[in-house]
Parts: sequence; C-alpha cells; structure tokens
Amino acid sequence: MKNIVILISGRGSNMEALIAARDAGTLPVNIAAVISNRPDAAGLATAERAGIPVRALDHKGFAGREAFDAALVECIDAFKPDLVVLAGFMRILTPDFVRHYEGRLLNIHPSLLPAFPGLHTHERALEEGVRIHGCTVHFVTAELDHGPVVIQAAVPVLPDDTEATLAARVLRQEHQIYPQAVRWFAEDRLSIEAGRVRVAGGVQESAALVSPQV
Repeated sequence: MKNIVILISGRGSNMEALIAARDAGTLPVNIAAVISNRPDAAGLATAERAGIPVRALDHKGFAGREAFDAALVECIDAFKPDLVVLAGFMRILTPDFVRHYEGRLLNIHPSLLPAFPGLHTHERALEEGVRIHGCTVHFVTAELDHGPVVIQAAVPVLPDDTEATLAARVLRQEHQIYPQAVRWFAEDRLSIEAGRVRVAGGVQESAALVSPQV
C-alpha cells in the first residue's frame, strides 16, 4: 500500500474527500501525514480526528521561498511518501521542490486546464462567457498549472450562475475526481509518455466524471 502525504492551507475539503474514500475502502492508500503552511488551518484538526499525523510549518517563519521549501521537503520526506497530494495548498512551489517530487506530485485546479490557470478561475469563466467549466487533476511541473493532465470533470455554466454557485458545482466534481486520480496512482496505472498521462486499462469506469454534469 502506497504512502501519501497531503498538503493543505485551509479547510482541506479535497483532503476530506480523500479521507472519506480511504475510509470507504475505495482508496487503497495510507495517508501518512497532513502538512499545512498555516498553523491555524482548519483541516489539521479534521486530519487529527481521522487519526492522521499532522504537521504545521509556518511559511512566515522563513527568510524566503527556497528556505521554506527546503524545510518542507525535509518534513515531507520523514514520512517516506510515494505520492504528495496538493489539496488547496496555496503556495507557488520552487523548481527544486517540484524536481524533487517529479512524477509523484499531484494537484487539483478549479478549471479545465489549460484554460484559466492561476487564481479566480470561476470569476474569469463567468466573465469570458464560457458554457463549460470544470476541474483538472494534473501532475505538477515547474510551469504553474500546466502539468500533464490525469483527469478532468466538466460542468455546465448556467445562465443564472454566480461565482459561488459555479464554484460549488465544480467543487462537487473535485471531490469525485481527486480520489479517482490518487487511486489510479496507488494502483500503478498512471504513466507519463511524451508529456501526456496514460491510464493503464483505460478510463471507462470514470466516463461519467469527464462529461458535463449539473
């Protein structure tokens, strides 16, 4: 069984989805630790209640991004992870950090990448008038929000949508596809070939996750 370490900065709702999938027996991993760059992150208490070791490493206590990331690597590696999962970890990672975990660092982004990288994705989707929006699980590379895509889920943008209603619809899909992506990794089904992710055995079981849903 593979070890994963989850990084959060806040409530960690995607972390909660991963814990729930583990507890339901559909995600065959050991969640070795949850680590936050914010000591007051609500998700740390949630993880503790689930019996998961937690660590807080306050980025404000470091001279710069490189020093923080070096300390974070040391903290993560103490748990010997096979995979590091970013679940609302609101930090731009240094190239050295990304290289250290190359091929075993996943992120979820609230848009259908490559559309709308960065912040304020739902607001920007509404401003652009797109009819389809969604979320993406991808391997992390040094280029922000541009790593190889593992799985995406699409939702329709409704005429009366606000940023809040659209965000809530997308978040429900995030909670579906992130455990799926981590499960594929745990089952050794993911490979990266020429910058594209291949899923051994196909993706038929997740077909409903990659089509528009309300």
